[in-house]
This record gives sequence, C-alpha cells and structure tokens, in this order.
Amino acid sequence: MPNLNILVINNLADRHMKIIQSSAPNSNVLTCKYEEAAEYIRDIDILVPWGSMDIRPLYLAAPKLTWIHSLSAGVEGLIFPEIQNTNTIITNSKGIHGIPVSEHVFAMMLAFTRGLDVFIRQQAKHHWKRATVDEIHDKTIGIIGLGSIGREIAKKAKGMGMKVIASKQTMTKELFVDELYPPEKLHELLSLADFIVTALPLIEETKHLFTINEFSVMKPSAYFINIARGGIIKQDDLIAALDQGLIKGACLDVFDEEPLSDTSPLWDMPNVIITPHVAALSPSYLDRAVKLFADNLSRFQQNKEMLNIIDKIKGY
Repeated sequence: MPNLNILVINNLADRHMKIIQSSAPNSNVLTCKYEEAAEYIRDIDILVPWGSMDIRPLYLAAPKLTWIHSLSAGVEGLIFPEIQNTNTIITNSKGIHGIPVSEHVFAMMLAFTRGLDVFIRQQAKHHWKRATVDEIHDKTIGIIGLGSIGREIAKKAKGMGMKVIASKQTMTKELFVDELYPPEKLHELLSLADFIVTALPLIEETKHLFTINEFSVMKPSAYFINIARGGIIKQDDLIAALDQGLIKGACLDVFDEEPLSDTSPLWDMPNVIITPHVAALSPSYLDRAVKLFADNLSRFQQNKEMLNIIDKIKGY
C-alpha cells in the first residue's frame, strides 16, 4: 500500500504518534485544530476527527479521503447526504467508553441515594443536618440500549446487588441482565425500574424517545440518568416531569445544546445533578482511542475486516 496521509483533529502525545506510526511506518501523521484542517485536507487519505465535528466542508474538499475514524462513539457530525452512498468507510471508537461512563453513572446514582446532593449544598452553608439516605442494593436498574457501555453498566450493577433489566433491538442472552425487553415494551420496562439509564445512539428513531408520556409511566421514586445524547429526550418534558413529581430526580451529562443555557430551569432544580458532558472523560481516553485506531489501521492496510464499521444509512 502506498504511503498514507493521516490527519488527526486533536493533539496527540508522542506515545500516541509512535503507536500510529508503528501500525503504518510509512505514513505521514499530522495533527491540527478543527479550524486548521482545511489547510491539509486535500492530500489526506484518512481523517480522524471527533464524531460531533461538522466535517462536511472538509469531506467535499478531500478527493483522496477513503476512511474516517471517529475518536468518539457518536458519529452524528460525520454522516450527511454526500457521504451516504459512497465507498468512504466510517468507523468509530465504540468499546472504549464503558469504564468511565459506567463509573460516572454509579457516581450519580450513589450521590442521590446517599444524599450527597443535599450534603454538598449544606456543607457550603456550614449546615449539620441529616437527610434521608437509601441503598441501591436490591433496586432495579433499567438500561435503555445494551451496547458496550450498557453492558459495562449492567456488569457493575450486578456487582452492587441490583436487579438489571434492559431494552435492546435484538433479543440475545446477556450474562449480567435479568430480563431483556424489546423496544416496543419500553413502557413496561420503565414502570419497573428505580433507575433508568439511557445508553443509546442519537438517530432518527431515538430522537425525542423520552417525552412526558415515558416519564409518566415511571415510578414517582425513579431517577432518570442520561449519559447518551441530549436529543434523546424532550428537555421541556423532562423539566415538566420533575416539576410535577412524575419522577424523583435526574442526572444529566448531555443536553440538546451545549453548554446548557444559563437560563435553563434545570440549573436550579434541587432534584437534578448536572455534569458538563464529562461521563466518558478519563486520563486513559486517548490511549484507548489511539490503540483502537492503530488496530484498525493495520487491518485497513492488510484489507482485513475492520472494527466498528458504521452503517451510513442507519447512522450507527
């Protein structure tokens, strides 16, 4: 295979560059900011952006581009009409997020059940006052979407003594799931869970999947946790559900618009925990993402089956 020009739209450490070049010794690996990418794109064979980046202008100016690898699991910025019916390969970094995201989910759940949301606010005011606390042991967690992240959450949940129910497109045997539900039985699942965790891609079928109708069938004692994409829920409906006491609380890491508007009522709701899209972040993130890319780079050069190929019509 001729020399490859690879453009990564992110800073890389020397160790990352060495890993990539060990998989393609004759490659030319460049890194840049998104705003600088247009300077290099014409000669690029492989592009490595984040999946939320709008790469359409770059793609249209890249006659040699044959493969795009997303540093993230989401690829919503990488799929557009001009690319869907071409031979351009799109892959993602699915499979590297399970550890940090699952730990974030349990941090959120335990913050509510152990009263940390209350105690942190009281500490700021020097208030010594007990609040009601609970356990997650023997509680039911409902996981909507059972990919690599959902499975890691399920595994940890079983280790914490929880009952695990989940929703998935295809019915399979799952080691850490007590009961699996098809998408058409979503409401039945929601009615049984003490914690609902969304771990779905944002595609046409999942956009605004959660409306007031879904929040209405949940337990009034249930917590809703979104570590997927903001567009999966109707944000105004979630606010209404929290206001009306349809659910007990929400833990939100993702939003329709980011940063979240400073006028959003969610900021001031005492039963909401907000984190700024950090669930997947980890000091090990790029190490894992680059290792996966380098593995795929070897496969690409050897014409072997590649990992995590995206169906450009389905969007995942």
